[in-house]
Amino acid sequence: MTNQQIIKHLQDIEATKVKLAITDIDGILRGKVISLDKFKAIIDGSFGFCNVVFGWDCADVSYDNGTFSGWHTGYPDEPAFVDVDTFRTIPWDEDIPFFLADFSGKKVKNNSLHVCPRTLLKKVKQELEEELGLTANFSQEFEWFNFAETPETLKEKQFLSPTPMTPGMFGYSVLRSSQRSDFFNDLFDLLGEFDIPVEGIHTETGPGVYEAAIAYGDILESADRAVLFKSSVKEIANKHGIIASFMAKWNENLPGCSGHVHQSLWDGDKNLFHDDKDKNKMSSVFKSYLAGQLHCLPHILPMLAPNINSFKRLVEGAWAPTTLTWGIDNRTVALRALPGGAKSCRLENRVPGSDTNPYLVMAVCLASGMYGIKNKMKLNQPPVEGNGYEVDKFGKLPASLWDATQQMKESKIAKSLFRGKFVQHFCETREWECRAHAKAVSNWEIERYFEVI
Repeated sequence: MTNQQIIKHLQDIEATKVKLAITDIDGILRGKVISLDKFKAIIDGSFGFCNVVFGWDCADVSYDNGTFSGWHTGYPDEPAFVDVDTFRTIPWDEDIPFFLADFSGKKVKNNSLHVCPRTLLKKVKQELEEELGLTANFSQEFEWFNFAETPETLKEKQFLSPTPMTPGMFGYSVLRSSQRSDFFNDLFDLLGEFDIPVEGIHTETGPGVYEAAIAYGDILESADRAVLFKSSVKEIANKHGIIASFMAKWNENLPGCSGHVHQSLWDGDKNLFHDDKDKNKMSSVFKSYLAGQLHCLPHILPMLAPNINSFKRLVEGAWAPTTLTWGIDNRTVALRALPGGAKSCRLENRVPGSDTNPYLVMAVCLASGMYGIKNKMKLNQPPVEGNGYEVDKFGKLPASLWDATQQMKESKIAKSLFRGKFVQHFCETREWECRAHAKAVSNWEIERYFEVI
């Protein structure tokens, strides 16, 4: 719809207010509700959004090492632009009209805000379309744990020993999903009404854990859906007295939560990853794309594993990769090729957890794959058959956020993919995260040392 058609529609449904949101560097929605009159005034231009949303962490603590935003900048407003193509209404919140916004306007420009994750993805997508004449279809799937808690009870417990919504290790359980069918069915139905088409939801192995696959589509639309999926699941869960957590690894004795990304490149209605004549049904484009992603992984890992906790998931034998490997339909490697048929042929990146920012994850996957295509990279590394954890001769993923961030900070490849200003800002935020963790006293330390040392 055009801007004028949007306004008329909002008037026709007698809307009095509109909810707007942008996404910060951690993938968290930051927004506000404004009057319909205010919305009319900004829809053809921009509105101010305080740049502190790119100057603090997920706990609203201001970075002391940030170049872009900080006390030294005075925290001014930045011009944000509503993307009317993201219009939907929130079915569990009085059908209030909702729009996403970013800091680039309708067309990405050179002066677009370099720290905005959605803007970054739009730039990479535009590069694919303008330089290679192709389109990208992506999807992100999520695992997450559900707890019979409220924000108040979690705080009372100091976030220790939360009660899972259902007990036991029971993956693909029809029984467990039926025991909370009110919540389970609301997820499926309300997400669909909110224009987040879900292909399927099922229980995963672990107490109270679900997995959902979101329908495949245009990369920007898919990233929007993924960001909104996480926020929507949390809101719907709250309506049922449930806390939904997308933390990568909440318990050392349980599997972590993945956020795998499925991806393919298209020329019109032709999937460029498929080649019927190749023995593995993989085209040369697919192989170069995969080689580029494999080559770039160590250089941009913090965008796929952005938190201290992310690396607790990337351990052997926990359904998450640790080595720089690929394989055909192999769930122990970093990159899982799924040649399949002409329409379904795709690549799955198994490194990201559910704690990731979908805009950054998809930007990384596409940019590094394009790197392989542009540099005509050959897939000389053979596919892994069997246990990918045992194949480390091609390298291993950095083992900590600090090590991964230092590698990205100095990487010419990272700067060539995303420009130096973004890399600088992002690495500053990850270094802050490491420092915040290093000075904190954990329960593990207290239990281990308090009495006996």
